[in-house]
Amino acid sequence: MAVPVQKDLRPTIVRLLSNMANAREIQQYLKRFSQVDAARFAVVKVGGAVLRDQLEALVSSLSFLQQVGLTPIVVHGAGPQLDADMQAAGIEKIVVDNLRHTDPAVLSVVRRVMRRENLRLVEALQADGVRATSIQSGVFECTLLDGERYGLVGAVARVDVEGIHAAIKVGSIPVIASLGETTGGQIVNVNADWAANELVKTLQPYKIVFLTGTGGLLDGDGAVIDSINLSTEYEELLAQPWLHSGMRVKIEQVRDLLMALPPSSSVSITRPDELAKELFTHRGSGTLVRRGERILCATSWDELDLERLRALIESAFGRKLKPDYFETTRPYRIYVSEHYRAALLLTQEMLDGTDGVAHLDKFAVADDAQGEGLGRAIWHVMRGDVERLFWRSRPSNPVNEFYFGEADGCFKGDRWNVFWYGLERFEDIREAVAHCRGRTATLKD
Repeated sequence: MAVPVQKDLRPTIVRLLSNMANAREIQQYLKRFSQVDAARFAVVKVGGAVLRDQLEALVSSLSFLQQVGLTPIVVHGAGPQLDADMQAAGIEKIVVDNLRHTDPAVLSVVRRVMRRENLRLVEALQADGVRATSIQSGVFECTLLDGERYGLVGAVARVDVEGIHAAIKVGSIPVIASLGETTGGQIVNVNADWAANELVKTLQPYKIVFLTGTGGLLDGDGAVIDSINLSTEYEELLAQPWLHSGMRVKIEQVRDLLMALPPSSSVSITRPDELAKELFTHRGSGTLVRRGERILCATSWDELDLERLRALIESAFGRKLKPDYFETTRPYRIYVSEHYRAALLLTQEMLDGTDGVAHLDKFAVADDAQGEGLGRAIWHVMRGDVERLFWRSRPSNPVNEFYFGEADGCFKGDRWNVFWYGLERFEDIREAVAHCRGRTATLKD
């Protein structure tokens, strides 16, 4: 069953346009989401801190999704609330291997807090006119992880989706507490990230979103990392001294999850008030973690499937390449994702006084890969190899925002904007601009 998108989206789109993106991007994503089975649109994992501190923003974002006919599946934790209630009850918190040791006294608090937070979210949604269903049990069938070591902590053995499907069938957002039961009826505490991961593996949704207070994974300077391609960046990331503790565990969990899903899968980590931006714009928000594709680097057309490369370029630009493009263009380096969904084509130009400077001739990303971070991933690989680069782009190109962020400078023109990085001499920049202005177009208008 496809997602039923409301016919009159104008008021909602106008609301989005005021601070987010253009109508074309939004309509593109709505069309894409409308073709996905309703039960597989998105799983949204909500941290306890978000329920405590950003409930209003969360309700607003989920309300928006329902307005445009989309029904996410929400699974939540309640870590900070559990800490507070246990402290109030005089119960010591014991953590073993990053898991809360759960004896009967702790479990009693867990059940009470989970029920309270689940109903708090559902009631807030309903008060805002959102159809929502509280699901506090019956989803996660568990075995005891290790009773002696962790107490009443469950490992999910099976996910029952009947209640979830029943809610979605009537257009109601399922709100699921991370509690499980054994086959013998024992209630068990389930780590919320584990619960979300097992739900994702069972449903294999189109979008996977983790909502956090930080709005993403942070680098060594405390800034949000915008995208991570695990196929090309995982080992480098783990080697960073600032990646430790909870953030390192999060990356490892996300990688384990994505390795169990199709290659095109991704996980978005963002804030509740940025959820719509993450889902409906190419730039997104927060951190996008992709399983990703290997990036191949070639120096000759002979190493590539030119038919697939031509199809990618023409699809991305919406125009035909000149028939003799590959015969008349001498490549310097070509970066291509393994499934030909993104490509960077570089030539080398002999500017006066230089021994050759790399020129970006084509940057193409397939329509279904936009918003996944694949373009940023292939650019990251290229930039690690190429110290100096210049290129041109039409002023109306929506990618210019990305180019401005990557370039050391830009010379704006009526027909072309010329960008560069790594060029320090004024003479080199002047030559680069002149070259771009006089370069023959290779795409047919």
